[in-house]
Amino acid sequence: MAELVTGEAVALDIRVARLASRAVALLLDLLFQASILNVVLYVTGMTAVVADEAWGIGLSIVAIVAVVIGYPTALETLTRGRTLGKMALGLRVVGEDGGPVRFRQALVRALAGFVEVWLLFGSPALIASLLNLRGKRLGDIFAGTIVIQDRVPASALLGPVAVMPPQLAGWGQSLELSRVSDALALTARQYLTRFWELMPEVRDAMGQRIAEQVVAVVSPPPPPGVRPEILLSAVLAERRRREEWRLHQRMVRRTALLQRSLGGIPFTAPGVPVAAGGAPGQPWATVGPLGPPSAPAVAGTGPRPPWTPQGTPQPPMFGTPVQGDPRFPSGPGGGAGPYNGPYNGPPPAMG
Repeated sequence: MAELVTGEAVALDIRVARLASRAVALLLDLLFQASILNVVLYVTGMTAVVADEAWGIGLSIVAIVAVVIGYPTALETLTRGRTLGKMALGLRVVGEDGGPVRFRQALVRALAGFVEVWLLFGSPALIASLLNLRGKRLGDIFAGTIVIQDRVPASALLGPVAVMPPQLAGWGQSLELSRVSDALALTARQYLTRFWELMPEVRDAMGQRIAEQVVAVVSPPPPPGVRPEILLSAVLAERRRREEWRLHQRMVRRTALLQRSLGGIPFTAPGVPVAAGGAPGQPWATVGPLGPPSAPAVAGTGPRPPWTPQGTPQPPMFGTPVQGDPRFPSGPGGGAGPYNGPYNGPPPAMG
């Protein structure tokens, strides 16, 4: 670990890339460059045989410069400090102020690397990295850059950073979190994300400082003897739970408004059955699924039409009851024939 001071005079603890990982990344880049160089030199050699020898030599020089100097310069500038080897090892080149590497810095590193690595077989780079406290080679010293470990921790990909400890669940539900700012929550989250990357003394001091800032703006105070990382995890987990609950409530209100704007048409997710009658307080409840327009309304089977006001003709889309359907006693023929008129009695019993 090393301390890096940004342009705003903010001290950051960074993880400097180790010599072994940098050596492996450099070896991968050299293999890739050598492969490209062999192909390009073969093409330029064929050009010299076909066209002119001087023309082939000129193309070879241009190809060597493009591969040896242009490859690291272009990639580090376009990808913010990463070549193919550094991507494979999770490394990144940044400025001494923590900002992204610029074209001038990438060009200086590439020019120095041509001398250090290609001409002198990497011996000056190895000696400088061993003597420098941050593992800088000569190109980094001249360009004002540093190589850091930029790999995303595996724990951040497997689940949430903060979880609610069981012993603090009751305390977390009673917290007043309105004074916890987004900046303070982000600081606590970054601390938990990098918890296992920090040295023990740095980890404890930083955790205690952040925990004191959080305790100063929450109430009631936490139980005594709680470690800083457990306290921060409980606060962030409760904050996330409340945010998810508010989002859920907002979605429920929007669903109700949408259903109301559609004039009471049932609104459910596709493929989700709705129980007959629904549940109280659910605006999307319905009496049952609608069948095809031609299906008969036989007792106990078939589609169930919604209730219609008295004196309103029954819509034909719900089918015609069979002869003798007892649910339609006021139909023509005393319930012995098909019902085609208005229904003025009580709601029919659903089968």
